[in-house]
Amino acid sequence: MSGLILGIETSCDDTSAALVDRSGHVAAIRTVSQFEIHDSFGGVYPELASRAHLEAILPVIGEVMDEAGVTPRDLTAIGVTRGPGLIGSLLVGLSTAEALSMGWGVPAYGVNHLRGHIRSVALEGGVTDHPAVVMLVSGGHTLIAEVTDAWTCRLLGTTRDDSVGESYDKVARMLGFGMPGGPAIDRAAKAGTATLRLPRPMKNEGYEFSFSGLKSSVARHVETHPEISPEDMSASFVAACIEVLAAKAERALVECRPKSLVIVGGVAASPQLRAAMAEVADRHGVALCLPPVTWATDNAAMIAMATWDYLDRGVQPDLVPKPNLPLEMP
Repeated sequence: MSGLILGIETSCDDTSAALVDRSGHVAAIRTVSQFEIHDSFGGVYPELASRAHLEAILPVIGEVMDEAGVTPRDLTAIGVTRGPGLIGSLLVGLSTAEALSMGWGVPAYGVNHLRGHIRSVALEGGVTDHPAVVMLVSGGHTLIAEVTDAWTCRLLGTTRDDSVGESYDKVARMLGFGMPGGPAIDRAAKAGTATLRLPRPMKNEGYEFSFSGLKSSVARHVETHPEISPEDMSASFVAACIEVLAAKAERALVECRPKSLVIVGGVAASPQLRAAMAEVADRHGVALCLPPVTWATDNAAMIAMATWDYLDRGVQPDLVPKPNLPLEMP
């Protein structure tokens, strides 16, 4: 087997390695989560995340190489997340990739995690017609951008405070759900009714997002109205989030007139969000592009897929960590 990229992802609390060919076929992938490590802290504890990555990364890489029957001679390149993310976590992945590059004689490229999410749609044969409007919704990021092709991005807006995924996780903790919070909130919302009219922050204001006020409103209601069930609270919260996200997406479709609407990131696994965005795309006559649920959350396959773009564009390898790396930079 030849023509594979080894992807490595350690931007936050998932240690992931994958082998992906140019077509987007995933030859092997292994991801180790740290939910049990961080659950008692109510969020990711950076130092513990770094230690867990150190313990897991070489075994994870060895497992995917063995599963696919691959040797270093079969690799075209190594792609590793260089940002954005937690500095300690990023350094584990980057230093590992650099050591393997030197030992194996294979070039290593530092990859923008956000670009990886955008390219997750291309895994296992997915296609995006450009130009596209991309909305990235995850635990660490909420943004909307115009994407002219697989490489050229124009940021339209991002969050001023919490990401939508972070808000999902924090509301999940308020309601007594464990990690990961997003799937738990979605499951509860399906069983509930949106009985509360919660705020829709910045719904009608350009492309910027703000979710801290919505999160605070949920906290007040949980404290002052304990009679409201977790299911109804979840349904009300999800309805507010999705209404904001759908309004921003619709505004971008009107302004940019793209061929596709692309929704990526961990929150793109939400069945409620997928259904809402399908309605938005249908109203505007554009294709809706979503990654398979498997590839929505952080994973190394999306990093490997994005690395092919770096090779095609002739980008010079850069393994310097950038915890606040913006979308527009490689």
